[in-house]
Amino acid sequence: MEETHDLVILYVPCGSEEEAAAMARELLSERLIACGNIYPSRSLYMWKGELADATEYVLFAKTTGARANEATLRINDLHSYDVPCVLTIMPSAVNNVYYEWVAAQVSGMHEMPVAAKNPEG
Repeated sequence: MEETHDLVILYVPCGSEEEAAAMARELLSERLIACGNIYPSRSLYMWKGELADATEYVLFAKTTGARANEATLRINDLHSYDVPCVLTIMPSAVNNVYYEWVAAQVSGMHEMPVAAKNPEG
């Protein structure tokens, strides 16, 4: 069953796959995010009066509302861009077992709550 929770997805375009992966590893090690997914993306934008057409690697980082601000601050510290993009996406619903896993990961609990491991019993 989908429920409303404070799961947050941070959308972070990076200049290289290596940068996105290094950022995800750092955020994971600091328990600021529970998971990071990296996707290649073609980005077109104006930069310093010129049209830029570049390949970027977008990090989608899942965390909780309680950890999102600290994760965003850390991303800004780690990012190579002069003007990093960090968008906070708040899903309208998320399945309960996944949310509990995310919350456990960023709270320092290494295991999922017992109820989440076996939701039927």
